[in-house]
Amino acid sequence: QVRLVESGGGLVQAGGSLRLSCAASGVTFSGYAMGWFRQAPGKQREFVAAITRSGGSTYYTDSVKGRFTISRVNAKNTLYLQMNTLKPEDTAVYYCAADKRYGIPSDRETGYDYWGQGTQVTVSS
Repeated sequence: QVRLVESGGGLVQAGGSLRLSCAASGVTFSGYAMGWFRQAPGKQREFVAAITRSGGSTYYTDSVKGRFTISRVNAKNTLYLQMNTLKPEDTAVYYCAADKRYGIPSDRETGYDYWGQGTQVTVSS
């Protein structure tokens, strides 16, 4: 059974940092591209970042470029999202997701096969 579990969310002041983790089990982690999505209250879930199987390539939505860094440690079956210079508009539930397709990781929800339950990130002004 595939399981993705996010952690590391919390309350932080604007300008602060958080590091999210996503622990994978029941899956050959290195066989999946991985992504982070977020959903703010009253809004649709949106793409944040993605990383290829090897970690050699990363992709970001424009609003987080230069502030967020996605990474992975396949030996630990863990995905990370380092978030710096956080803004109130980054407030959302953050989800990790696994994509079993080959090629460039998708920036759409429908491109992912497995999802975590989410972790809340709240940035105060």
